Amino acid sequence: MADLFQAATSKKQKKSNSSYSAEDIEVLEGLEPVRRRPGMYIGGTDEKALHHLVAEVLDNSMDEAVAGHASRIEMELHRDGSVTIKDNGRGIPVDPHPKFKNKSALEVILTTLHSGGKFNDKVYATSGGLHGVGISVVNALSETLTVEVIRDRKLFTQTYSRGKPKSKLTEATAPAKRSSTKLTFRPDKEIFGDEARFNPAHLYRMARSKAYLFRGVEIRWSCDEILLSGKDTSPAKETLHFPGGLEDFLEATLDGRRTLTAKAFSGRASSGDEASKVEWAICWPDDEDGFVNSYCNTIPTLQGGSHESGLRTALTRGLKNYGNLTGIKKTSQVIADDLLGGACIMLSVFIKDPQFQGQTKDKLSSPDATRLVEGIIRDHFEIWLSADPEGVKDLIERALERSEDRQRRRTSKNLARKTATRKLRLPGKLADCTQSTSEGTELFMVEGDSAGGSAKQARNRTTQAVLPLRGKILNVASATANKLSQNQELTDLIQALGCGTRADFDVEKLRYERVIIMTDADVDGAHIASLLMTFFYREMPGLVEEGRLFLALPPLYRLTQANKTYYARDDAHKDELMRKRFKSNAKVDVSRFKGLGEMPPTQLKKTTMDPKSRVLLQVSVPNRKDKSASRKTAALVESLMGRKPEKRYQFIQNNAEFVEELDV
Repeated sequence: MADLFQAATSKKQKKSNSSYSAEDIEVLEGLEPVRRRPGMYIGGTDEKALHHLVAEVLDNSMDEAVAGHASRIEMELHRDGSVTIKDNGRGIPVDPHPKFKNKSALEVILTTLHSGGKFNDKVYATSGGLHGVGISVVNALSETLTVEVIRDRKLFTQTYSRGKPKSKLTEATAPAKRSSTKLTFRPDKEIFGDEARFNPAHLYRMARSKAYLFRGVEIRWSCDEILLSGKDTSPAKETLHFPGGLEDFLEATLDGRRTLTAKAFSGRASSGDEASKVEWAICWPDDEDGFVNSYCNTIPTLQGGSHESGLRTALTRGLKNYGNLTGIKKTSQVIADDLLGGACIMLSVFIKDPQFQGQTKDKLSSPDATRLVEGIIRDHFEIWLSADPEGVKDLIERALERSEDRQRRRTSKNLARKTATRKLRLPGKLADCTQSTSEGTELFMVEGDSAGGSAKQARNRTTQAVLPLRGKILNVASATANKLSQNQELTDLIQALGCGTRADFDVEKLRYERVIIMTDADVDGAHIASLLMTFFYREMPGLVEEGRLFLALPPLYRLTQANKTYYARDDAHKDELMRKRFKSNAKVDVSRFKGLGEMPPTQLKKTTMDPKSRVLLQVSVPNRKDKSASRKTAALVESLMGRKPEKRYQFIQNNAEFVEELDV
């Protein structure tokens, strides 16, 4: 029997191997790889990736401005969903390319990956477009693209569709003497879907941030007014020019909030080669509701990187050196989180040949950036501290208090809620409420800094606190006590609540009346909520029994028709609203929220955080006196979250028949 099975298996393998031949090997040419695998080039096909197309074109214009060849950039969002970006730079070369003599340099740049003038420093000393794929990727993923170049008083025009030229390069007399490049494109619905739309507010913020990042550029923003909804406060037209750079941005963002120091720590400096530059603006708001925005060659580095590491090291060492000079010995115990927790930080660097992680350039990995930023900023910070010893007292006191609090946590001392004396320093990521008593207060736990940023803007600062958690927390049902004690996310959460865990739990010390889990309305959000509920069930069961734990219900859909807008929690709720709130033949715009971080703060407040209009689910467990029900609950938690995967597998098998839809 075994011989027969082996023979059959061998025969099957030979048949399978013979069906895989050289004919099955595909060679993708031109821009076809981009259309087949857009995620490799722009990170996906979602809303973020869609807006990344605009960033790629705008970055090219910004490179011209930073290089000193352009002073003005125009960005216009049209009614048909297309975008035009124009700069008064040198204009893309249109003469025949020496390697492709039957093609102009313009066509080579638009249709060939890894082509451009940024692979050396002859044309651009510093630039954001480094891989030579940006504008060609935009061309590949656009339904239509038209480029107009003015050079030597001649106007050159060419049109493309999905990466392929649809017309020859035509020449006419230029309407202006100044050279320029104008590019208009409309994203391809085959790639991004029929519902894909540019968000005017997103593009306006993008244009404004670029203007802040380079003082020498003027950006003229315009948008068809029909695209601006009532909730979108973006202007239809505006000229963006900020001579003060990052300091102007910080001042506008703070909007009168009280800070620990009278003046922000700001400045700009260059290294010996003049091409490498650093600009920064940092302040410490009293409410500790801060942020970190960093850039490299005007590219936003959302995940930070080596330049942020250099900043953290520079400020920490600068404070310690200042402490040594002034006799404040405790500064030797301060780390970067103690000093920068709750700070508002703007950091911009310009360097040659920066190295990013991936084409979307979300994280800078250049080691040179660390040394550059640290070397420049440390000396400036020491001078800034020494120039106003009285003015920086509150800042140093906060850093020392954070340091002491961190060391107390290390020794597992319980923390109680303090009043306005502010001697208690809470986790740096926590945006606490201002009310000193727990009555009527709420703590929202959200997933990630993006959702945390939206929630902080949407909250009521008096009674609502927000604690962002990084990704999926530790599963306490399958983790050791040692792992739990070393987990920073859970340590921050325990510290923020202030009521202790297990035998040390005391509901009277709970710093908030309600604890609310607020995650995305998708599978990952449900998983994070499950992990948090498991944590509270295992480590703070009294909190659940007292009815203090809740689940927020953010909407999954927004339904809009004319001036009517409704929000649906799930597909069933959406179908119900479609039947009851709209006529059967009505054209309803249905948009799906991709996460809390993508939801405007005003919508998040109205649907999920405002007690007057939100819906909360209270998490409950059987009373301890009902031992049978308590044992069943404990067994269920152990099966689903415990250390034995076979129990989860058995649960799935037993309940698979009841599943009607899968969100995977």
